[in-house]
Amino acid sequence: MSSFDLQGKTAIVTGGAGGLGRSMVATLAAAGANVVVASRNQENISKIADAINQKDQTALAIGVDITNEDQVDSLIEQTVAAFGSVDIIVNNAGRWGKSHKAEDTPLDEWRDVVEQNLTGVLIPCLAAGKQMIKQGSGKIINISSTAGSKGNPGQLHYSAAKAGVISLTNNLAFMWAPHNINVNCILPGLTATDELKGYGIIPTSPDKNGKEVPRLNLPPGPEDVANLTLFLASAASDALTGELYPIRAWLKSERFWQ
Repeated sequence: MSSFDLQGKTAIVTGGAGGLGRSMVATLAAAGANVVVASRNQENISKIADAINQKDQTALAIGVDITNEDQVDSLIEQTVAAFGSVDIIVNNAGRWGKSHKAEDTPLDEWRDVVEQNLTGVLIPCLAAGKQMIKQGSGKIINISSTAGSKGNPGQLHYSAAKAGVISLTNNLAFMWAPHNINVNCILPGLTATDELKGYGIIPTSPDKNGKEVPRLNLPPGPEDVANLTLFLASAASDALTGELYPIRAWLKSERFWQ
């Protein structure tokens, strides 16, 4: 059996209808996992789950607001009722904020961005963690951002929230190691999702001068994030916890701001 085989495992992916989420769902399902596609938009996640099920793989769509404790508890309860366990949770849901000068950052927007990107990771971590403690094992994969490790000028709220996800990951990894729960964190940089391609900010190859761009000077795609997610969800990562895994191109702007 491959170390990456997820047969018999159950994985929840929050933000499962987004650019990264869709790729994670497809990759985990293809590896054999029962995948719960979770997001606020029931129509969107139902379409994704239906497409997975049509491939003779297994997916269930559950609508949830990740900042609502009761809804998250229900997500875990429904997952256990359907599949018997929660072996993996990928806390992928989140949102950008508008860019502002530091001194002009609106507090109401700060609160909302932190609520979505940090509290919206904490609540599912705690709910899934309680179930995993009962089981005696589990894999928690939190999606932060390189903005959380190096900052993102103009995005104080987003950067601070994503830095909080890194700290949360480290603390939970330590506190839940006795329960055989792996807690790791992926930090995507600029990623070639359909949404960002639509904004015209993803460099392409060939460039505007017709010159081929080396692969490692191009942003990774959603499939690259999904492949790392599969590794961290699988038995191949059983000895790893409390680790941070950036996914980014070799671009100066992905590591330094000046």
